[in-house]
Amino acid sequence: MVYRSLEESLIDLEKNGQLVRIKEEVNPFLEMAAIHLRVHEAKGPALLFENVKGFNYRAASNIFGTIERSKFLFRKRLEIIQQLIQLRNNPQQFFKKPFSTINTGVAALSSLPKKMNSKNFDVIKISDLPLIHHWPDDGGAFVTLPQVYTEDVTKPGAGHSNLGMYRIQLTGNKFELNKEVGLHYQIHRGIGIHQTKANEKNLPLKVSVFVGGPPAHALSAVMPLPEDLSELNFAGLLGGRRFRYYYDEGFCISYDADFVITGEVLPNENKPEGPFGDHLGYYSLQHDFPLMHVHKVYAKKNAIWPFTVVGRPPQEDTSFGELIHEITGDVVTKEIPGLRQLNAVDAAGVHPLLLATGSERYTPYQKTKQPAEILTIANHILGTGQLSLAKFLFITASDAHDISPNDIPLFFKYVLERIDLKRDIHFYTNTTIDTLDYSGTALNEGSKVVFAAYGDVRRELCTEVPSIIHTLKSFDNAKLAMPGIVCLQSTKFTSYEIADKEMMMLKDQIKGTDVLQQCPFIIICDDAGFTAEKINNFLWVAFTRCNPAKDIYGINSFYQYKHWGCNVVVLDARIKPHHAPALEKDAAVEKKIDRIFNKGGSLYGILK
Repeated sequence: MVYRSLEESLIDLEKNGQLVRIKEEVNPFLEMAAIHLRVHEAKGPALLFENVKGFNYRAASNIFGTIERSKFLFRKRLEIIQQLIQLRNNPQQFFKKPFSTINTGVAALSSLPKKMNSKNFDVIKISDLPLIHHWPDDGGAFVTLPQVYTEDVTKPGAGHSNLGMYRIQLTGNKFELNKEVGLHYQIHRGIGIHQTKANEKNLPLKVSVFVGGPPAHALSAVMPLPEDLSELNFAGLLGGRRFRYYYDEGFCISYDADFVITGEVLPNENKPEGPFGDHLGYYSLQHDFPLMHVHKVYAKKNAIWPFTVVGRPPQEDTSFGELIHEITGDVVTKEIPGLRQLNAVDAAGVHPLLLATGSERYTPYQKTKQPAEILTIANHILGTGQLSLAKFLFITASDAHDISPNDIPLFFKYVLERIDLKRDIHFYTNTTIDTLDYSGTALNEGSKVVFAAYGDVRRELCTEVPSIIHTLKSFDNAKLAMPGIVCLQSTKFTSYEIADKEMMMLKDQIKGTDVLQQCPFIIICDDAGFTAEKINNFLWVAFTRCNPAKDIYGINSFYQYKHWGCNVVVLDARIKPHHAPALEKDAAVEKKIDRIFNKGGSLYGILK
């Protein structure tokens, strides 16, 4: 299906029973986001808010709310995109089967951006936009589905542009309404390269924020594309329609967008941005980020404002991730020699935890099987694009077993049965982590750890909590999260000095017992019942609340030639004073939105 606009895609969804119109007046302060969250949690339809309180524009959300709906939107294009990606990875295929690949060649040629002459927007103000406030402690209203366009000042033009999805704060803090907005991006993004070049030449960086337009435009902005592949080209390929644009007063304007915000970022000029409820399930806090001086704001006639709500996964961005995987297939495994499968675990916030399988071909002559090639693969993974943001990487190889990192319980069981905790734990200290992760020592700063396992079974994992653990002092409510992993509840974390003493107390009580053989991982947490109740709870608590180098302890730990090992790994996954607060819904708002779901409301009977 080729869509020329966001509205065409929404009409298509409605015709196919995948969109519901909300006719009641809804407050953009918390209510719209709360409705979205409730519908998304129930795997419900896309939503079109027709009466946004205080604003003249409609708004839409949950457009990509399920992987099935996301694939439906691109149902006529996915196969050809997958073929093109395979051709890029294996160009010899074209010469082997030229007639079977001719359609992909035609599609590639027709994807080139198209420059337009006519203009089709009205000029409005920031205050005219639907100013949606998502979480109670957010710093203001944000654009959550922006397509942020910048160009290389040394090579101007659409051919050297970057289109990324970086949140935009429209109101609040010290931003002067209608004149300034906040631009938040992570240090590794393409826009950062453009701003660095502009700063070096002491030039302003021109920024255009596109909102809306065909769904292919939003997805292209989040695609992890190679640097030599333009997001504008990919948007044309994915949408089956050339990306249309023109320039107005030196700023690029997306012809098919619903809204466009243009402005300039001056060298080394920042203002506080945030807080913002983010994809790890916590607030990202207020920090200085680039300030964008607003030039003009544009809107189409009858424009629709698309938005999403991010929070503890799974959320709508989970479907983005699944769709990206559907499109790219084995691109990452092609890029990293020896890598077989990789799972960036959504329940843990994607970036904190990676699970991987690889080949192990370096040790056929050794008497004892041990990790070798998979350590090389691990280094490659942690040096590749957004994968470099990971904190925990569990990697293994199998000879006769088909172990998938997507089967999380089985994967952990396989790794924990085989890992040599004295040999196979490898730390990376004083390095970069996700900007949105507050478990580290400072913004963007933290550590990483690789757990590598290869070889024969070394231990039988406990399938119930060992009796000795129930007798521990100062640690209680022991629960089994999965075989070999026990959650223990302890007092509230106050300082690392006290934590060191608490961990020493734990070590003294456990060392020398048979727990060392049965239970290789112990998770110290604030609520063991919650952590062990569901696997997603365990993944979220254990890996979002830990800075590996500071929060991993060991029973019978030791150092040898700068290497650290132990018999049992202890993760202190308690909330620390420097952590960002977790996201919590507002009870009063939840009660207010019941009217939309009750009998007579637009969403009555939708949630089954």
